[in-house]
Amino acid sequence: MGIAGAPVQVRNPNAGGVETRTGPFMSSALPIAGFAIIEAASLDDVVDMVSRTPCAVAHGVVEVWPLEQAR
Repeated sequence: MGIAGAPVQVRNPNAGGVETRTGPFMSSALPIAGFAIIEAASLDDVVDMVSRTPCAVAHGVVEVWPLEQAR
């Protein structure tokens, strides 16, 4: 079990360069395509992984919510 940390938005329009922004994106009228749980060593590793997904490359956004250890 974990607690959601600060979200990070990940974009990579046309695979032209990864853009990240801190904060949630959920205020947008864009649809939510789904979710996944990814185990990785660091947030940077996850950003690298999701920046290559079709959504991030096709002018969409992937929102990453890191899970923190429950205390």
